[in-house]
Order: sequence, then structure tokens, then C-alpha cells
Amino acid sequence: MGSEGWQWDELLYRGSADYYAHGRLPYPPEIADVLREHLRLDGSGRLLDVGCGPGSLALLLAPLFELVVGVDADEDMLRTAEREAERRGIANVVWVHRKAEDLDARLGVFRVVTFAQSFHWMDRARVAAILRDLLEADGAWVHVGAMTHQGVGSGEGLPWPMPPRKEISCLVDRYLGPVRRAGRGARPDPVSGEEQVMVAAGYRGPVRVDVGGGRVFERSEDDVVASVYSLSYAAPHLFGERLGEFEAELRALLRSVSPAGVFSERQREVELAIWRR
Repeated sequence: MGSEGWQWDELLYRGSADYYAHGRLPYPPEIADVLREHLRLDGSGRLLDVGCGPGSLALLLAPLFELVVGVDADEDMLRTAEREAERRGIANVVWVHRKAEDLDARLGVFRVVTFAQSFHWMDRARVAAILRDLLEADGAWVHVGAMTHQGVGSGEGLPWPMPPRKEISCLVDRYLGPVRRAGRGARPDPVSGEEQVMVAAGYRGPVRVDVGGGRVFERSEDDVVASVYSLSYAAPHLFGERLGEFEAELRALLRSVSPAGVFSERQREVELAIWRR
């Protein structure tokens, strides 16, 4: 269970992979700089990115390692990640279709393990114990705390309007109901207690570092629509036969805010929690 009363469901992000890759803001490049400095990364060693999705973090960090292994339970996410790696010419990444709870020593030993917007979907105590055995003696576990589906701030000083996120949320609720969906079930409540899970599993730390934030991105209408479909509780399959109707209303809402179909969003700061084995 990732959270009380919820288990992994293969429908969680059904139909969202390409939207996730193109609709979410990128991770700040400073993440790579900070990890290079804090963990003394020099292009050697192996990285395991768990719950890698379309490869957003794995591909950013790939130059810091000899080999990167991206693991995800969603095959569509991995196909999207593989295409993106080929497009960028990044050849030192392999993709593994597996749940984190099923990982074992056959994957080998890693210098660093990363999680970005994924740990809360897992049986955290079990995964923390499994991966501690896959880390080198002084290996590091890095949790990247981020919300990349939308920007932050009031919109003051931006060249274009911000997407109307509150109104978009209300529109999703009108179609899918106020209870956030997650595959066939309900989205779990926000999960807390990560520090207790990590300490109980024998990790040391964490060192917390805030990075990035402040960059302004221009977003098209299609980008904003993609950001909505990238959410587990607004995945395209959840709308069923009403998907076209929902998207028509969504686009009408966006055009009412920005007739030019152009928006601005400011990237939020990301917190890195660095734990040691």
C-alpha cells in the first residue's frame, strides 16, 4: 500500500504518459549541480530512479553516472521515456518495467537511488528496506519533492496570464466528482511521516536543500491541457465518453482567460531530501 487503503492500480496513469512528459514543467537543472557537489558525482557509478515516469529526472541526471536504471510500473511511461532518451541521444539509461516492491538484488548495486513524486504511491516501509540493500555502503537516497504540473505565485509581473488552476480544478470536480480518483479507486490522502519511515529502515539524515525556482515558462493552451491530463485524478480514461465534452469546456475556459492561447507559469522551488545508507 502506498497509503492507507490504497494499492497500486495499473490504471492510475492510463493514457497520461505523453501528457505527463510534455505538460509538466521541467525539473530545475540546479538539481544536477547540487547532487554533483553534495554526493561528489564524477560520471562513475550507477543511479536507480524509482517511479521514473517518462524519465524526466533520470535523463536530467544521466550525465552524472556511468549507468542509469529507470524503473516504473507503467509500461506507457517507460515507452515515452525511451523515446525521449533516443530523441536526446542519451544512451546510458535502461528502463525496467517493475513495481518498486518487486525490486531485488538482480538489479545490482547503486551509488544513488532517487524518487521524484513517486514514493507516496508505494509501500514505503517495504521499498525503503529493499532499496537500502541495493545501495553502496555510503550510498545516497534522494527524495525530490516537487509539484511540476503547475507553477507558483500570484502571476504578478508575468508576460502572459497564469492558467486558471482553481477554475480548472472545479471543472474536473464537476465531471468526476469531489473525491479525487486514483485508477479504480480513490486517491489517498496526502501521506506524511516519511522521516519516520526512513529512520525506521536504518537511513541517516536527511540533509535538505532547496534548489531552483523562479524561472518563467511560456505555456501554450495545449501545454496546459496536457498538464491537466498528467494528473492521476484527471487521467483521460476517467472521463470515459465525456472526454471530448470536458476538453471542449477546458479549452473554452482557457481561451476566456487568454484569447491568444498563451500563458506564463513561474517554476516553484524544489526540495531535495538526501539520506545516507
